Amino acid sequence: MKRLKDNLNSSYIRAANSLNSRKARHKIVAYVESYDDIFFWRTVLGRFENEQRYFEVMLPSHDTLQRGKKSVLMNFIGNRMGPDMIACVDADYDYLLQGVTETSRKIIDSPYVFHTYVYAIENFQCYAASLHNVCVMVTLNDHAIFDFEAYMRAFSEACHPLFVWSIWMYRTGHYPEFSLTDFCRLTDPSGFTLADPWLSIERLRHKVQRKVALLQHRYPKAKESWLRLKEELTALGVTPQTTYLFIQGHHLFDTVVVPILNKVCNRLRQERENEIIRTAAHQTQRRNEMACYENSLMDIKAMLKKNMGYMECPLFLRLQADVGRYLDNSEKQADKADDSPSTDGQPDTPTAALPHQQQ
Repeated sequence: MKRLKDNLNSSYIRAANSLNSRKARHKIVAYVESYDDIFFWRTVLGRFENEQRYFEVMLPSHDTLQRGKKSVLMNFIGNRMGPDMIACVDADYDYLLQGVTETSRKIIDSPYVFHTYVYAIENFQCYAASLHNVCVMVTLNDHAIFDFEAYMRAFSEACHPLFVWSIWMYRTGHYPEFSLTDFCRLTDPSGFTLADPWLSIERLRHKVQRKVALLQHRYPKAKESWLRLKEELTALGVTPQTTYLFIQGHHLFDTVVVPILNKVCNRLRQERENEIIRTAAHQTQRRNEMACYENSLMDIKAMLKKNMGYMECPLFLRLQADVGRYLDNSEKQADKADDSPSTDGQPDTPTAALPHQQQ
């Protein structure tokens, strides 16, 4: 026997909203993939809350531990979704696949599905322009000893040709021969040191060049389609300088950015500790000051997950612009519905695809 909540859909939420007083705020339910996504999507949607509306960001099921994009899309796509029930997911490769797979089509075509554009929220957390601030949060030392933006730009440029091949493989069905796991393995800038950070980029560039040459030899007729794909990806926002935002988020977070932050933060901690040792008037003061400083230090991964510097990232602003257009269109649709004969009992009619689905 089905329970009432098994039929939960946008019409149900809309009906529940209508039972409240006219002065009550309108609730919009936003389903996300995992616990970590709740706070991120709160930062996306929170700015659109006002006296008329608010969002409740939640996981797709209270009854099971099933999580992930498929859980969100399979349970809430189609007639169940509508103006009062939306899905918010990581883009992964699905945005760049542009409808090649079923999941990609759902993300691109549905006006009620919003995605990150970048691969995942970890990519936003690793936004290069914000990484120095993460170091300051961790070490309480504002000495800029490393140019994160220049390094991530060089990392992206080194990875870009192989990244285009990776998308080509998935679009053409050849991904078993060069999987996302293979791409991540080859784009590991191992051996990073602060003494010579660019050496890791040179090693990475050589690995990428060898693999690209191998793929060109294996697929000699792919040149024209590869070039067309490169141009298309540029139109979608993937440039040689920003490729790091579109590679697998966990790989970027754990394999690329965190090891660099470890090296930089260790150096900054050592600087601060040396300063305490040098300036302390006596041993007791040095011991007390050192204990105070050590108690103030933060964990790198925890601070990186709390990093909100991505709010200045153009792709994040683009995502927020999508939400703004969606809400404007929804309000116009609601105004038209108020002026038209009642259609109670009818399912929500999806609005026309919004700009973020067509870009």
